Amino acid sequence: MAPGGYFGAALVLDVSAAGVEASREELSADVLRAYLGGVGLGTYLLQRLGPAGVDPLAPEAPLAFVFSPLVGTPLTTSAKFAVVAKSPLTGLLTDALASSQFAIAGKLTGHDALVVRGRADGLSVLLVDAEGARVEPTPELAGLSAAAAEDVLRERFGRGWRAAVIGPAGERGVRYATVSHDGRHAGRGGLGAVLGAKNLKAVLVRAAGKAAVHDAEAVLAAARDLRERSFGPATAKYRELGTLANLLAFNAVSTLPTRNFTAATFEGAPKLAAEELHELRLVARNSCASCSIGCEHIYSRKGGGSQRMEYENVFALGPMCGVSDPDDVFAASAKCDELGLDTISAGGTVAWAMECAERGLLDEPWLRFGDGPALLRALDAIGARSPGLGELLAQGSRRAAAQLGQGSEAFALHVKGLELPGYEPRTMQAMGLGFAVNSRGADHNRSGAYEADLSGDLDRLAGAAPHVAAAIATEDRAAVMDSMILCKFLRGVFTEPFAEWANLLRPVTGWDVDADELRATARRIVDAKRAYNLREGATAADDTLPPRILSEAVAMSSGREARLTTERLQSMVAAYYTARGWDAEGRPPTDVASAASV
Repeated sequence: MAPGGYFGAALVLDVSAAGVEASREELSADVLRAYLGGVGLGTYLLQRLGPAGVDPLAPEAPLAFVFSPLVGTPLTTSAKFAVVAKSPLTGLLTDALASSQFAIAGKLTGHDALVVRGRADGLSVLLVDAEGARVEPTPELAGLSAAAAEDVLRERFGRGWRAAVIGPAGERGVRYATVSHDGRHAGRGGLGAVLGAKNLKAVLVRAAGKAAVHDAEAVLAAARDLRERSFGPATAKYRELGTLANLLAFNAVSTLPTRNFTAATFEGAPKLAAEELHELRLVARNSCASCSIGCEHIYSRKGGGSQRMEYENVFALGPMCGVSDPDDVFAASAKCDELGLDTISAGGTVAWAMECAERGLLDEPWLRFGDGPALLRALDAIGARSPGLGELLAQGSRRAAAQLGQGSEAFALHVKGLELPGYEPRTMQAMGLGFAVNSRGADHNRSGAYEADLSGDLDRLAGAAPHVAAAIATEDRAAVMDSMILCKFLRGVFTEPFAEWANLLRPVTGWDVDADELRATARRIVDAKRAYNLREGATAADDTLPPRILSEAVAMSSGREARLTTERLQSMVAAYYTARGWDAEGRPPTDVASAASV
């Protein structure tokens, strides 16, 4: 019998011209306890079911929708799912989270994960419920945005079905295409391209029952307590201004990457700031499914309509590209949503192209920093994979720079192929280490070391042992939160996180789990991610930062210069390996690293 909150199996769906063949992958209580769900369980499944060295866009490459024991409970922010696959952008593990009713309906098909392999015969949708799985051709959905396709699917199949959908970029194999549901996106690493390579426009799920918990009354009591705490000061910033509140704060302390990381402050930041937009353009606030925080802020657009805006899409399509007109940034964000593009990789890749054009390396004289219409034109080219520029940029900055050459690799701002988010590593050196060693590449959600940089407890310009400890601590906490799954915006409400998370798991599962066990679980998940990447060809040499970051100083508004040298980063990486119990080449012990060993 499965523990509370689980069904004890993943459903493996092999799609082909003949339809779909479904089989059960049994998940023992030991495996579930070892990897929890979400990102942890997804890593286990990917290593177990994905052939070593597989092309991420090949039919046999698996893509997993993974749920967690908390999904379907009244615990706030728990309606989240992970999408896990080998990334077509990085060639390594990618895992992305989204919040929506898809999480609840997907789990309540009676499975802890849905694993999709194969390739349909023409553009199709895959439907899964208690009665089984089937594939239906949907050529009429070709070229539709995810939102438009959802509308068509809802009309065709009924409102009881929930759909995870790709946009035109996913159909066309753009390597940073997203998977979306209800306006929210599993964004990073090109998961939409993986689904598109399987000729699947969407995966639809319909709930069929409930997942029993061990102690329903205790779960309800825990949910009431967590909900009450979620209204406290730890989440006030997100409720009042949303994540866009970070923009002016980061600009003030010279951590706002600008014009392809050539500067750390942006003179146009006030025009894009949440404080300004809140007064002039705020239309509404909204919440994810089963969330009491309500961080989503929706702003009016020029010419009508509205757009949900977050810090990362404003950073990537604004300062990163030198664009300060909020209408241009809003339009670019809406275009990324329409096409199904990861805004961080899209903005980072376009910013690289802008610099190439300004240097005369690309014959695109119209493509310049600060030009909003040029940004929109470039995004259209990427979404269409138009010959020339669109095809080049659809590969992401690493592949594009390798193809163009001429020294452009030196200012392609990525780690392991994943474009950097809106945190300047030279002025946030714990975060720089987090970017360098992270399994997903340059990532702020799997390593929240910026919290330590901004805490005032260490010198953020002089990376050393405290920065290593901070990077590991935030990475471990993220591993558990992304596997349980809980929203990171709740992290501030927990004073003793591992103990409090154990208190949430116990009444759901019936396990006698405690803080020490969850700390060990975090290390196991981090080791398993590393083991998967090593299997797929990653080496210690990949744990680095872009040449620009390690060779150029960046000016701060204080008049100081911030510099992160190769030697300093290498010293921190070596200390990180030692603290994790890995060898000098970054290899975890074999007996704890293999995700298939439990």
